[in-house]
Amino acid sequence: QVHLVESGGGLVQAGGSLRLSCAASGRTFSGYSVGWFRQVPGKERDFVAAFSRIDGRTYYADSVKGRFTISKDNAKNTAYLQMNSLKFEDTGVYYCAADSDVISVVGGESEYWGQGTQVTVSS
Repeated sequence: QVHLVESGGGLVQAGGSLRLSCAASGRTFSGYSVGWFRQVPGKERDFVAAFSRIDGRTYYADSVKGRFTISKDNAKNTAYLQMNSLKFEDTGVYYCAADSDVISVVGGESEYWGQGTQVTVSS
């Protein structure tokens, strides 16, 4: 079992920055690829970014490329999502996900999910 807890969300003006954290407990975090998803009311959870445990390769949704950066610190059992140049449309609940297979992470089929943290970008 892996327990994931997100933090770092909040209210920010458009153009601002936030860094989300995903703290993991349970099994060895190095054995998992991680990802971030965003969900707004009435819509499905959308893929934002992922980080492969195998080679450190990163994957991003087109809408966040060049603005968001995903990283993972196995020593701290924590993953991060640095969000810069935030836009109103980045608003939503951000969820952390973990799975041994990065393809499952990107596809939204991760075995483990956090409870989410709200990000609100004011225009």
